[in-house]
Amino acid sequence: MPEFFASTARGLVEPLEKELKDLGLKVTDKYIGGVFFESNWEGCYKANLHSRLASRILKPVLDFTAYQPEELYNQILRHDFTKYIKPTQTISIDASVTESMMRDQRYVAMKVKDAIVDQFRDKFGVRPDVDNENPSLRIHVRAIKNQFNVAIDTSGDSLFKRGYRKEVGEAPLKENLAAGLIMVTEWDKQSPLVDFMCGSGTFLIEAAMMAKNIAPGISRKRFGFQNWLNYEPEAWDKVVQEAMDAEIEELPFKFYGFDIDRKVLNNAKDNAKRAGVDDVIEFKKEPVATVEPPVEKGMIIINPPYGARIGDEDNLRDVYRDLSFTLKHRFKGWDAWILSGNKELIADLKLKSTRKHFVFNGNIECRFLKYSMF
Repeated sequence: MPEFFASTARGLVEPLEKELKDLGLKVTDKYIGGVFFESNWEGCYKANLHSRLASRILKPVLDFTAYQPEELYNQILRHDFTKYIKPTQTISIDASVTESMMRDQRYVAMKVKDAIVDQFRDKFGVRPDVDNENPSLRIHVRAIKNQFNVAIDTSGDSLFKRGYRKEVGEAPLKENLAAGLIMVTEWDKQSPLVDFMCGSGTFLIEAAMMAKNIAPGISRKRFGFQNWLNYEPEAWDKVVQEAMDAEIEELPFKFYGFDIDRKVLNNAKDNAKRAGVDDVIEFKKEPVATVEPPVEKGMIIINPPYGARIGDEDNLRDVYRDLSFTLKHRFKGWDAWILSGNKELIADLKLKSTRKHFVFNGNIECRFLKYSMF
């Protein structure tokens, strides 16, 4: 049975492991950056279509030690890359190198590319071109202390690109991170969610897609595996049809998003429409200081600015104080989850968290904190 690797953000490995098991996939191991699972190719297609948390689904093909360029070149030749695509198609190499004898990742990528195109040329007399934007076959090479792992990318574009988000705010949260954080809250998928600073609507859209059981990859135009010679269109059609049949048309509750920027809210509405969930999300222009509960009970989830990318810390202190006042005085009995990458600003809430989860938003280490408004 082939083995695959689902990569994700640091801090989401456990929720990803649970998600893959819920999809009926056999998890074999986990690692700081993702989860290994065994499956046939239909299971790989299913993971690509349904995983809300994975960044990519990779197929590991080689694992070896190499200290010199010629060793690297010869080790790459051990795997037959000609079985995936025609020589008239394109490839790209993504390499990262840490504490290895070959320190330049561009040189490593070039050496791997040379070995693969030479393999095609020897067999067909023709070699594939390199296309870094939209390749038919994407190859990932990771080297740590001269230990190389090589995998082919079944996803193509990263899976966080659902296809619904054309317009985003200044510091957008990736869709798979938003979905992962919602899973961390253990939200029941049957009660309202409120976001006081919804921006482009990512939290609410991801939650609404979960509640309506809309597969996150259903709107994507293409996946990497669809370019390959071993692609099974019948198996893919079956996976897609099953996903569409399982969608839920109507929900007995709604989602509520507030923001002070009308342009951003208009973008959020467009994103929700493209995602097929605009019927269950209500957006309203409102500053955080004056937000009132739109329903009697629900859960709050917020990604406020934390000064790492937008805004200035001194200006943001007032925002956090307003947020604290609104939570304490208007949302008694609610649970609120807040993502923050700034300890000083989160202290301005003057609230005591009841749960804490560490996660990385890009390269920023963040705390995802639960506050129960007694």
